[in-house]
Order: sequence, then C-alpha cells, then structure tokens
Amino acid sequence: MVTSSSHSPLAERLRPQHLGEVIGQQHLLGPGMPLRIAFESGQPHSCILWGPPGVGKTTIARLMASSFDAHFITISAVLGGVKEIREAVEQASIWQGQGQGQGGKRTLVFVDEVHRFNKSQQDAFLPHVESGLFIFIGATTENPSFEVNSALLSRAVVYVLQPLAGADLKQIVAKVLAGQALPAIESIASDAVERLVAHADGDARRLLNTLETLSVAARAEKISAITDAWLLKVLGQQLRRYDKGGEQFYDTMSALHKSVRGSDPDAALYWLTRMLDGGAEPRYLARRLIRMASEDIGLADPRALRLALDATEVYERLGSPEGELALAQCVVYLAVAPKSNAVYQAFNEARALVKKDGTRPVPLHLRNAPTKLMKALDYGKNYRYAHDEADGFAAGENYFPDGMAAPVFYRPVRRGLEIKIADKLDELKLKNSKG
Repeated sequence: MVTSSSHSPLAERLRPQHLGEVIGQQHLLGPGMPLRIAFESGQPHSCILWGPPGVGKTTIARLMASSFDAHFITISAVLGGVKEIREAVEQASIWQGQGQGQGGKRTLVFVDEVHRFNKSQQDAFLPHVESGLFIFIGATTENPSFEVNSALLSRAVVYVLQPLAGADLKQIVAKVLAGQALPAIESIASDAVERLVAHADGDARRLLNTLETLSVAARAEKISAITDAWLLKVLGQQLRRYDKGGEQFYDTMSALHKSVRGSDPDAALYWLTRMLDGGAEPRYLARRLIRMASEDIGLADPRALRLALDATEVYERLGSPEGELALAQCVVYLAVAPKSNAVYQAFNEARALVKKDGTRPVPLHLRNAPTKLMKALDYGKNYRYAHDEADGFAAGENYFPDGMAAPVFYRPVRRGLEIKIADKLDELKLKNSKG
C-alpha cells in the first residue's frame, strides 16, 4: 500500500502501516516469534532494535506505537541532546496527567541512533523508564553491549534485526511496480532486478532510493522498461565491478585472500582496491582480514591479529575514505608476515576428534574442589601445581582424560615465532619423557 504525499520519499510512502505489510525480520515478527507475541499481547516493553541501516527499525517502532495506541515521540540522537530529552519527558508527563480523560494512553519514546548519545544523555532516560512514564525504544546500528549503558541495557530487551534477504528485496521491487509507486517505471528486467538487489545489500532504503533515482532518469529519457544495460549506463559508477554476494564478489575476495596467503603485498593491495572501488563494505573486508591473521599467520606472528583488530577499529572511528588506509596497511603487513596455519589445522583436528569421540569424564586430579564434599570425593587430589615445580613445569603430568591416548593437534612450522615455539615444545617433550 502506497501512503503519504506523492512528494514524500518513496521509502516513506511505502512504509508499512500494519504488521502484515512488513517484509523481512520473520525471525522476530513471524507467528510465535518474540516481537509478534509482544504485538499480539498488547503489552509493550522497552527494547533496543539493533541492526544495519534500512532493515525496518523505525518502522517497527512506529508500528508499536500504533498497535498499542500509544503517543509517539521521536528523538534523533544525531540531531538532539538533553534539551530534546527534557522536552520528551515534559510531554510524556503532560499526557500522563491527562491519562484518565484519554483512556490512559501510554507514551512511546523512540530514540534513533541511540548509540550517539553519551553516558549522561542515556542516563537521563533511566528514572522515567523505571517509573513507567514512557516506554523506551532505541534503534542502533552498533553493538548495544559496547554503545549502550549497562543500566539502560538491563531495562530493555535487545532484538537483533538482520539485513533483508534477496527474496525480501525482490518482493519490495514487485510491490513498487504493482502499486505504481513510480509511474515512470512500468517494468524492470529480471537481470536488472538482480543487480539492484545485489547493490542494495540487504538495505531496503538504499533499494528504494535507487529506484527513485532510476525513475527520474527514466522520465527524463522517456523510458518505461528498465533493462540491465540501461541500468548500468545510468548508475554504472555505483554498480560497476561486481554484484555484492554474487560469484564475482567471492572470486575477488578469494583472490585477495590467496594473495595475502601467497605473500604478495602488491597483488593483495590490488584486489583490496578492486573490492573497495566496486563498493564492497569495508567492515566486511576488515572481518576477513582478521580471519586471515588467524588462519594463515597465526602464531608465526601474533602481532598480525592485533594489527587487523586495530585496523578495524581505525576504520570504525574514521570511516571512508580515511579509514581505508588502515585496511591497506593491514593487508600489506599480513602479506609480508611469516605464514602458519598450524593453529587453524590444530583447531580443526581437535574439533573433529571431539565431535566423533565420546564425552570422557574430567580426571579427578584436574577437577576443582571448592567444597569439603568434593575434596572427600578426591576432586583435585594429587594435582601438581606447575608453579611449585622446577622451571614451572610439572614434567610427566597428564592433562587428557584417563585412558585416552594423547593426541598431537598443534604442529608449529619452522617460520617466524613458531620456530621458538617448536623449540620450546621439543624441550617440554624431552622433560615429559624423563618425568
């Protein structure tokens, strides 16, 4: 259903007016799911909606207000501050005082980008949430564990919203065409739809804004049928290189990873730049660099993992394009660092063994014994405290379950720091054999 003025942005005109119109987030809004139950119970509660842009956080908050017949106050943490919070409290207090005459309508305060508020600003909500003056709904694109005060977090349920799936985005395109929300566009070829969906990358607002841009161009050129070729001509700068989530995307990512693994910093920089130029999400690239540091370098150079985490944090602080330099620095370091997948292989072997092996009991000497009963049952008996042993090592001690042949998972390579680690392990094995 298309609503609002024809001059409003398409995303606003297509905003769902009731729960049945919401596309996506069925893990929260489907039958029997948490938010659906809250809607159907008629009992609103304070919550935080955490998810990427364009996935329905504001829509869900507005639907809560209408479904619960509540007054709705919106605060933008980007534009607002203590003044706006104070005004919301005053307005809620007025409505509460008029409650009996209005049938006791509740007030819902929606704070968009709540992570932008500092600690004192977030604290300003606490007494009013506690007293029940209003229901607090926060929306954030950042992890609430790090960005929202623990006191406020303890008073709100966190709901995690996911990027919209390709099928969801295609459904939105079909809705636009069926409702003639953009009269200049009568049809969109299937391959053009695929490209639009890939470009949207789970963000409904980006998809609708792109469609609006296409509508303006189509009207100017008197074109009503959108083809993939015309789409690339009009939005080529935005859509070029590859489809996010498509085969070319993963092929390029594979080339980047293999260039790092192959210790070629120039090739790694080339593929990183190709991905950034093609519109790849830098945060996704940062996550992959962290993975490379663990999988392909590991303990041969433990600094690599720290550098990857630092590069990710730098990008979070600076954004694009300034933060991309930190990613480039990280890629070069990872490429030239000594390589080892010994930990990666060891972890996979350990996981495979645990999966197929039975659940063996923990040996008595390795068990904790915090009570007298546990001590009476010989928990912890004969455990050798390594710090009291020569060189801080209890030679000959067994740390595996009784009756289990000690497997060897970790085999350090003779590169980087793992050369010293291998020598250390050889020395400990010799002591064990004599212990």
